[in-house]
Amino acid sequence: MTDKEQWVVWNGSLGVLDTVTIGLIEQGADGRSAYLAPPYGVVGPFSLDELETKGRIAFGECLVMSRVRWQEDQVELRIEARKKRQAFMSRLNLDDDDKEHREALDLPMEGMLKPSDINAAFRRLAKSAHPDAGGSDEKYRRIAEARDALLDQFADAS
Repeated sequence: MTDKEQWVVWNGSLGVLDTVTIGLIEQGADGRSAYLAPPYGVVGPFSLDELETKGRIAFGECLVMSRVRWQEDQVELRIEARKKRQAFMSRLNLDDDDKEHREALDLPMEGMLKPSDINAAFRRLAKSAHPDAGGSDEKYRRIAEARDALLDQFADAS
């Protein structure tokens, strides 16, 4: 019986996994709709028929799914959620120094950066910024400091 069966609720944005039961079930012209039981009673209404047929439905930032579907999808869902959380945290950590460093290396102002992208930007600019290539100590030092600061910031995220 659906209202006693345990379902998995996954909120990837928070990294929260729990098991739940179905609470209120209503029959309508378009089929059955349902809410989760407390403490997740605010999740709903969603199509209970779709949940039972597909094994998974999305509701806001949550996924409600069967245990079997969770077993099949969990690795992909966890990786995707981790990437989204890292991107979100990097946006929160952006400060004026980060923007200046990105500008100095002509890198995108938002999003995650890979060390290879940072190093490639530095090498491209170093060809003209180095004093031996017609640049200046100041210009070269600025892009080297920007590279080092960004590598430190994004080293753990990659």
